[in-house]
Amino acid sequence: MMKKPIVGIIGGGLSGLVTAYYLKKSGINASILEARNRLGGRVHTHYSEEEAPVELGATWLGKKHVHLIQLLEELHLPIYEQFMGDLAIYEPISTSPPQLVQMPYNPDPTYRIKGGTSVLIQEIKNALDNTAIHLHTSVKSINKRNEKIEVQTNGLMRTYDAVVVTLPPKLWMDTISFTPALPDPLVDIAQQTHTWMSESIKVALTYKKPFWKTTQSIGSIFSNTSLISEMYDHSNFEENAYALKGFIGGGYANTTLEERKKRILEQLSRYFGDQVHDYINYHEAIWKHEQYTHSDYDGFILPHQNNGHSIFKEVQWNGSLYIGGSETASAHPGYLDGAVESGKSIAKKIIQNTQSVNSDI
Repeated sequence: MMKKPIVGIIGGGLSGLVTAYYLKKSGINASILEARNRLGGRVHTHYSEEEAPVELGATWLGKKHVHLIQLLEELHLPIYEQFMGDLAIYEPISTSPPQLVQMPYNPDPTYRIKGGTSVLIQEIKNALDNTAIHLHTSVKSINKRNEKIEVQTNGLMRTYDAVVVTLPPKLWMDTISFTPALPDPLVDIAQQTHTWMSESIKVALTYKKPFWKTTQSIGSIFSNTSLISEMYDHSNFEENAYALKGFIGGGYANTTLEERKKRILEQLSRYFGDQVHDYINYHEAIWKHEQYTHSDYDGFILPHQNNGHSIFKEVQWNGSLYIGGSETASAHPGYLDGAVESGKSIAKKIIQNTQSVNSDI
């Protein structure tokens, strides 16, 4: 029986936490190094006592997301169906007024996690017990020295037997130096890998009353011409706190918050009248401004480009450096399910490589 390794996980998003969770279940503890002041990465729910939980990051799942659903069931976290409404507001062209259209039957509905997606992050954290979690800890370099890996952070040097990098590939390629250098094919693919959601701007308005579905069953907005391209009912599970949440074009990242909010309210006023101004709070997340998520591309990158590429499955440095994260997943890369699948897969590889315990994942 081999000695259990000391594992360092770079990134405290869902993938990193899931990796730590399944390692711990098999008797291997890991340290998590997270640059932000919070866990979750692109999972980020805003909570306020008087408001519905607002998802500023990852939100939805479907029944096809089997890895995520299995984990939610394991942690006893219920889901509920996204309300889409019987009707949707649709703006096809700028020269025509908004239309009310019938929503078609959807045999594969989307779901949300009761209480907000961040409850998943909190439940995994709770299950990790005494696992070392270091916030405000950004990694500068990862160096292999003989049989150990040295990780230099903004605070101090940490030493591990194995390291898992769960940041988006483009981000770790641009912000972390590796010695010895990683293989050129891996570097090239990482540089050209799309970071899902990193150009997104998510916006939300919370309300005391769900006016959009009290007089008519409206749960969705789609526009080809206006600032808001998509918007959905974002009421909580209990249906006693209400919100609208949607997306605006990434180009509006360079305008002011007040300008974005003004134009959003103007658009919603065309649909619902002056009652849209009676909101509790406006929330937004510009993911392009998140330095621990987004890194600018050198050229044009397609959505999901190189996500799930087989090169990320290759373990580096004689089995001591693992490349994880949602973008590397075989199934549903970039999404919540991809993050879970990646975390489970990496944990299983580490367990198998140590030959110290039997895997039950």
